[in-house]
Amino acid sequence: MITVNNLTKIYNGVCVLNINNLNIAKGESFGLVGNNGAGKTTFFRLILDLIRANGGEVFSQGMNVKGNEAWKQYTGSYLDEAFLIDFLTAEEYFNFIGKLHNMSKGDISAFLSEYADFFNEEILGQKKYIRDFSKGNQKKIGIIAALMGNPEVLVLDEPFTNLDPSSQIRLKRILHELKAKQEVTMLISSHDLMHVTEVCERIVVLEKGLIVHDLITNENTLKQLESYFAV
Repeated sequence: MITVNNLTKIYNGVCVLNINNLNIAKGESFGLVGNNGAGKTTFFRLILDLIRANGGEVFSQGMNVKGNEAWKQYTGSYLDEAFLIDFLTAEEYFNFIGKLHNMSKGDISAFLSEYADFFNEEILGQKKYIRDFSKGNQKKIGIIAALMGNPEVLVLDEPFTNLDPSSQIRLKRILHELKAKQEVTMLISSHDLMHVTEVCERIVVLEKGLIVHDLITNENTLKQLESYFAV
């Protein structure tokens, strides 16, 4: 589904990402962990063609993401608030994203109703701009907007950050349901080792832009990760 070959990114003469080869299979739930500066967000930005690599290539379903728009039709993503249009209300934003996916007003309404529990009566009907929501509620808006159009690939950077405990549990439930379908390829980064091991069947550890571990999740993975980061 996603193939990375000899991917490098250099900032101010420093190589912040250097991945020789990485394959993420269709339907795989892929977790990415690492300390600040490890290259996680840079990697996701390269996958989404938001920044240009100094070397190497990223392919999505065999298509080079650089200079190709077709992969965007089946890819949903949320990295940060820059993905939002903060001068719109939540409803206006969802309608805008829905129209991009050729969804009718009825389709949009039915879709949003599926996430009423996650919204917890804090998103819809509030009559305020996205910029006036809390960071956690902005993240909820961005994550659910990324799911509109039933994406085949979903990329989420630190989705649990700024969410309260109830919302974190609800988000894990949403991601588990997506994983159960085995139709969505999920790429999720997180600083929370417990959350990522609960959601992802494979976890890659980045250290200074390099892959230092590539683990299939099992009952010992959390302890392995904790031991690595405790050093």
